[in-house]
Formats: sequence, C-alpha cells, structure tokens
Amino acid sequence: MAQVPSPTIRARRLRRELRRLRDRTGRTAEDVAKLLGWHRTKIIRFELGHSRVMPKDLPPLLDLYDASEEERESLTALLRQSRQKGWWSAYGDVLPDDYVGFEAEATSISAFESLYVPGLLQTEEYVRAIVKAGRSTADQDETDRRVAARLGRKALLSRDVPPRLWMVLDEAAVRRVVGGPKVMQAQIARLIEACGLPTVEIQILPFAAGAHAAMGGPFTLLDYSDPILDPTVVYLDNDSSTLLLEEERHVARYRLMFDHLMAKALDPDESAGFLARVADEY
Repeated sequence: MAQVPSPTIRARRLRRELRRLRDRTGRTAEDVAKLLGWHRTKIIRFELGHSRVMPKDLPPLLDLYDASEEERESLTALLRQSRQKGWWSAYGDVLPDDYVGFEAEATSISAFESLYVPGLLQTEEYVRAIVKAGRSTADQDETDRRVAARLGRKALLSRDVPPRLWMVLDEAAVRRVVGGPKVMQAQIARLIEACGLPTVEIQILPFAAGAHAAMGGPFTLLDYSDPILDPTVVYLDNDSSTLLLEEERHVARYRLMFDHLMAKALDPDESAGFLARVADEY
C-alpha cells in the first residue's frame, strides 16, 4: 500500500511556513492583521493551528509576505492537501484529536506504554475488550466504530515502506489480563510475531528494573522523513485529555527519557523470550 499525504501534517507545514514568511518580513501578527483588515487574533490562530487557513485568505497573505512564485505554488499545494480528508475523518466522532493524522505520515514511531499493548500491535479481540471496559455505556454501534477506527490505524504497517516501530512496554502491559486468557494468549502471540518483523523492535521493562524515567505515564515520539519541514512531535494521552508537544526542549526531554527506558529494559531478543514465557502461562 502506498503512503498517502496526511492532511494533518500538510496543515502543520503550512502554518509553519506562513510563520516563517511573516518573520522574514519583520512584521508582528498584529501588524499583518491590521494591514489586511482582519481581527488581530486571526493570524495567531492560523499559526497556532487553532483555525484553518481558508483558500480566500492565502493570496493576500502571500502578497503581503512578498512570496516568490515557487513559494506560492508550494503553499497553495499545501493548502489544497491540508483540506483533503484522511480515512480517519469518517471516524471523527470516536477519534476526537489529531493524533492519527500525525501518526499517518510518521517514518519512525517510538513509544513507551505502561498500561496496555500499543494500538498498532493490538488484536481485534484485545481492542474490543479495551473499548468495552472504557466505554461501559456505549451501544454496539459506537463500540464497533471505535474498534474499526483503532484497527484502521494498523494499515500503516502495510505501507510499501512502513514506519519503524520501537516499543518499550512495561511488564504490567503484558501481565494485565484484558478480555480473558484466550484474548491475552492471542495478543501475546501477536507481539511475539511482531518481534520478528524487520521494522519492529519491542523491549519489555520488567518490574525488577524498579523506578524509571517515565513513571509519569506513557508517551509517543513521532519522527518524519524531513525533520526540517516536519519536526518531531511528542504525544501524551490519558483518559481526560491529549497533548501534542512540538517545542525542541520538550522533544529533547522525551527523547532522553526514551533512551533511558531502552537502557533499562530487556534487549529485543531477551524481550521476545520473556513474551514466550508469558505466553506459556495462559
């Protein structure tokens, strides 16, 4: 399966490029808004991603920023691509944030998970058990849509050039019985199978490792093919909120944290053996 450009990534690239062009002119956001007769917060909302750039808004911005013909063509294409629909748009009611859009074009995904198996490696039965546990009042249709949305993410792994996955899993994530012994047996088998894939590395952080750098909770680092155009994103998620971090200082902190986790965890070969022993317990 060929990789399709992510509108979420194109929208971020567009707002970053618009900020770069504004900085080049030496104008503040208020200066630009005043010159164009817009509300003073409109430019800020564009550049922070709080509102979308509309087709009618781009030409006056490019004129004011004295954009070159090449820049005009590039940003017009980005605007067009940013307004397209990703497959996940059909599940907007059950995928409330932008994470899937950021994940869709990542070339490398590094994640620490402390509570359950990461979504890209979950079996359908495991997904369904998690959804039912977390949405006890959901009807069958909502449950099915949430399951379908989570499983849809796994198409990433079928791309012509799939992303490189490096997962560090707390021992609790594979010890916690989700959906019953049979579901866990199949889930652990899926993890063991994934250990053999050339683009996947799995490390288990055993209880015996003690305290570690990520006691605060799970996180994911998303890297892209061009780190200048598309810098790394850190994603944090819990039951009540999600957060995307882009500032270099935050990214550097979580990158270092992930390095420490890898150093404390069992190496990939040891981790595969650990999973095999866990599988024998079911």
